[in-house]
Amino acid sequence: MLYYLSLGSNLGDRVSTLRSALQLIEQQIGSVLRCSSFYYSKPWGFTSQNDFCNLCCALETDKTPLDVLRLTQTIERSLGRKYKSQDGHYSDRTIDIDLIRVFDDDGTEIKCQISNDKSQMSSDTLLSLPHPLWQERDFVKVPLAEIMH
Repeated sequence: MLYYLSLGSNLGDRVSTLRSALQLIEQQIGSVLRCSSFYYSKPWGFTSQNDFCNLCCALETDKTPLDVLRLTQTIERSLGRKYKSQDGHYSDRTIDIDLIRVFDDDGTEIKCQISNDKSQMSSDTLLSLPHPLWQERDFVKVPLAEIMH
């Protein structure tokens, strides 16, 4: 399967963190086929003095979207990410890795929504494909356009 991931960092040595994330993705998930240029942007959805450094990569793996999500979250934690954004509340972070678009081996885009039942009273979306906000974010659209064919 072909995955398009978006990576971003706005704390610490951003470029070094993104390079480390790419190495870990290659080691733990699959083959990184292409990477975009670095793209610098203001924070989206919150205010901070720290600009983001972003990139997108194309990844080939036989892992399921849920497996890739869990592995990218493990990579985020290993690079210092302490918590994920909740309910649209964003904050500064050392690393953020999002699954943007996924295509099966026939080139068909995978469209799905996977929920995570935390309790009998609530249901939380764990993964939506394609990423529901990617077209609203230039820091995803621009580097993604650079590497998609």
